[in-house]
Amino acid sequence: MNITALSELERARYYMVEQQIRPWNVSDENVLQALFSVQRERYVPSTLRSTAFSDTELPLIINAVDTHETMLSPKVEARLTQDLQLQPTDGVLEIGTGSGYQAALLAHLAQQVTSVEIDSKLAAFAQENLQRNNVRNVKVEVGDAHAGWGTTEYDAILVTGSVPTIPDALKYQLCIGGRLVVVVGQNPVMTAVRITRTSAASFETTPLFDTWIKPLRGTAVSQFRF
Repeated sequence: MNITALSELERARYYMVEQQIRPWNVSDENVLQALFSVQRERYVPSTLRSTAFSDTELPLIINAVDTHETMLSPKVEARLTQDLQLQPTDGVLEIGTGSGYQAALLAHLAQQVTSVEIDSKLAAFAQENLQRNNVRNVKVEVGDAHAGWGTTEYDAILVTGSVPTIPDALKYQLCIGGRLVVVVGQNPVMTAVRITRTSAASFETTPLFDTWIKPLRGTAVSQFRF
């Protein structure tokens, strides 16, 4: 690739992938292509677009209102996506929509994504971002899904906030062969793990990497849908 021929924006995206993400053991070419295709800067609050490719979490301040939530750093988003081991036919549940960027990455690699966000302001922000970017295979719903969402079984589930322990209800929303990726633990020790459902009542746990992300928020339940 001729880096000098790229626009400043595309050069920044290239360096994000090559200098931050690939060295963090992200090597799946489909995931790397998704990172080039899904334009992260279009999901960042407008006042922060100049930092869209920074190796840091970004606060989700929507119309001057601080939601007290953040976009995960690009390398964590990429690694979580890779560790789901998505297939083009997969149905995915995402818990914690945020800006909609992670959902867009998942949607680029899977057939359908249901993303549940407890904060209605964030859910609306994500829905606007996804619509503006013509992402048609993500359904955003509002509510508290920390202990599961509905009765559908999914091929993959991603939790974008940390949990102290993994609710059994989430594991049982996996299809046989389905994967749940979640960060487990409490500050300062947290580990991303992948839970694979191997049979009706059996699960296999694979530790993935150590990290720290904000705890998943939520208690009240709403079934509001866009």
